[in-house]
Amino acid sequence: MVSSNSLFDGSLLGAAAQLSMPANHVIRPLEVTDFRKSYVECLANLTVVGDITEQMFAESFEDMQRAGCYFVIVIEDLDSAKIVASGTLVVEQKFIRTCGRVGHIEDIVVAKGQQGKRFGFAIIKQLMELATATGCY
Repeated sequence: MVSSNSLFDGSLLGAAAQLSMPANHVIRPLEVTDFRKSYVECLANLTVVGDITEQMFAESFEDMQRAGCYFVIVIEDLDSAKIVASGTLVVEQKFIRTCGRVGHIEDIVVAKGQQGKRFGFAIIKQLMELATATGCY
């Protein structure tokens, strides 16, 4: 079951992903409250984000949650209550491969000062497992 706070059901994430996290870090689905945990600032390490208000963030979050094909995961540093890494899986329905589903991994980002901790690797690995769990070929 998806809480209104999480983008998707966190039970889809493999337990092994959490075991690979350093102490006081958690890997989990994006939450609407992550706007206040520097999620947008983390994304700005990847590309131009623009001037996003909390309301704009919440509206886009609800649209993505309703669509059901967006799986954004984050790594949160619990000591600082900040998002330090993120990545996205977009699941696309196809006609090929017997109407299969394909997953696109996008927007992998690790905040400045957090590189070298293998967070990007952990995000990609978890997104690949999530693609399998959601039926992608």
